[in-house]
Amino acid sequence: MASPTVDDLLRELAPQVVGVLTRRFGDFDAAEDAVQESMLDAVAQWPEQGVPDNPRGWLIQVAHRRMADQVRNEQARRRREELVAAQAPPERRTAPPAEDAREAERDDTLIMLFLCCHPALTSASAIALTLRSVGGLTTAEIAKAFMVPEATMAQRISRAKQRIKASGVPFRMPDPQDRAKRLGSVLHVLYLIFNEGYASSVGPDLHRVELSREAIRLTRMAHHLLPDDCEVAGLLALMLLTDARRPARTDAAGTPIPLTEQDRSLWDGQAIAEGIALVTRTLARGAVGPYQLQAAIAALHDEAATAEETDWPQILALYGLLERMSDNPVVTLNRAVAAAMVHGAAAGLDMLRALDGDGRLTGNHRFYAARAHLLEMAGDRRAAVEDYRAAAGRTTSIPERDYLTTRAAQLARDAAASGSP
Repeated sequence: MASPTVDDLLRELAPQVVGVLTRRFGDFDAAEDAVQESMLDAVAQWPEQGVPDNPRGWLIQVAHRRMADQVRNEQARRRREELVAAQAPPERRTAPPAEDAREAERDDTLIMLFLCCHPALTSASAIALTLRSVGGLTTAEIAKAFMVPEATMAQRISRAKQRIKASGVPFRMPDPQDRAKRLGSVLHVLYLIFNEGYASSVGPDLHRVELSREAIRLTRMAHHLLPDDCEVAGLLALMLLTDARRPARTDAAGTPIPLTEQDRSLWDGQAIAEGIALVTRTLARGAVGPYQLQAAIAALHDEAATAEETDWPQILALYGLLERMSDNPVVTLNRAVAAAMVHGAAAGLDMLRALDGDGRLTGNHRFYAARAHLLEMAGDRRAAVEDYRAAAGRTTSIPERDYLTTRAAQLARDAAASGSP
């Protein structure tokens, strides 16, 4: 097993090496496979033999040799089977030519992100391909993270690469008119990876730390490459400010702890300081996007020394801006909770009735959990218990299900003991 230092280095170098080989050979699929094989060689050799003086060059040369062998084998097969009439292209040299030294030093990480997050791909495919080609995770690691068989994940990644190949997308930065749309896809994929790591949608654990950390690493990389983009900075700030609370989100048994009950001394102060500095700089630049607004909301939560000191009126105002910008039902759900904290439970419940009527969150466990919380605030324990149970029956996260079930049972006991409804 490679040390964490070697793992981190390989994941940083992976998209750069894939980019070099894709530019050189014009085959993203084969380049990505060759780089994965070279990384496995590095995992086996570097811990014992030491990291090379030029690890990037080492990976390029090993992967280049594998691709050159593939080219020669393919040429020989085609000649034997006489499937091509044109003259076969000349063999590639097994070592990178000297004149390609400048090209080999280019960092293609951002291009790789744009390529893997192409709008033609589904979110699931884009996430898997990004984690493999840009994150440097193996197919087995990604399959484990999403709790699917390795063969299933391999097929998902293979289909994604085939779709990119069929689209004829060139390996270069998108044209200016296309970049904004494509950058939106990149940020959305990174956001989804982080969310799955911070609040796992399925399985026995609330967190998948390897995914949230990888999302932060990749977003930090995107921010380094695009330092003037406010939404990239906003997304990084949002991740840092949210992940800072992770140490306090569960008890020793892994049971979720609500934000209002968390031990805030356990929050990561360094991450909070970095996130607040990022969002403060971006908000001062003028144009504000949804990730910046979400980061600003997260900052207000993190800056409050206690739950009672939370600036709910400002949070409510920010959710109002975010709702007008995105028209996302989850944003409306969060605004209803904020409205309840400012104006009372009845105000929040009125907003939830309207949200329930439009059907966009039908069957979503978060809607029932939020309504249960507001019903409990309003003193309607019986209805709250029903909604807590409904939420528990709809979530696929085992820790969330157990918490909601326990909350319903506790509330039912309290109601019975007090003789109240």
